[in-house]
Amino acid sequence: MTLPLASTAARSSDPAAPSPFIQDTVRWLERAVIGLNLCPFAKGVHVKGQIHYAVALTPHVDEVLELLREELAALVATPAQERDTSLLILAHCLQDFLDFNDFLGQADALLEQMELAGTVQIASFHPQFQFAGTDVDDVTNCTNRSPYPTLHLLREESIDRAVEVFPEAESIFERNMEVLEALGTKGWEELGVGPGDGGSDEGSDVVATATRAVAP
Repeated sequence: MTLPLASTAARSSDPAAPSPFIQDTVRWLERAVIGLNLCPFAKGVHVKGQIHYAVALTPHVDEVLELLREELAALVATPAQERDTSLLILAHCLQDFLDFNDFLGQADALLEQMELAGTVQIASFHPQFQFAGTDVDDVTNCTNRSPYPTLHLLREESIDRAVEVFPEAESIFERNMEVLEALGTKGWEELGVGPGDGGSDEGSDVVATATRAVAP
């Protein structure tokens, strides 16, 4: 898989550093999210190249929050035809799910501070995601598990349009539970959507939009 990289942030020590994290994320998107149809809206923006990928290489929460601010501002300043949605991948920060879950409060507060509530919403994925009341190894948790802690920035207007063409959107959650239960833990593992599971991923024709990284 060859993914073009654009300019990186000043604190990025290696412009090529984000590539493995993005490759892992795109593979998860293709094989799990789109492949299992966990999100019926994902394929369209993926094939059109309208997903922007940003990688935070820093282990510091305050720098992640600042990068989130920049990515939110960039999303609303860019035409949806060019960048409909963004994925902010946290390579080395908030690896503990409870810490990540606590951070989401800061992310939502930032939306309010930037007066973007109602314009953008932040969804989240984590490799240790766990629904309340489930066991850690319950396969249904995989619906929200990604290779790395990830913040998904979505335009509210895009969500509204998607719901219009998919009127039974409220049924997606229950369907996903059924899909994962039928797949089973072994089936999920065989998808190869964990960090580094895809090797070089050569041969994919996926084209990513511009990416940037923040290093310690």
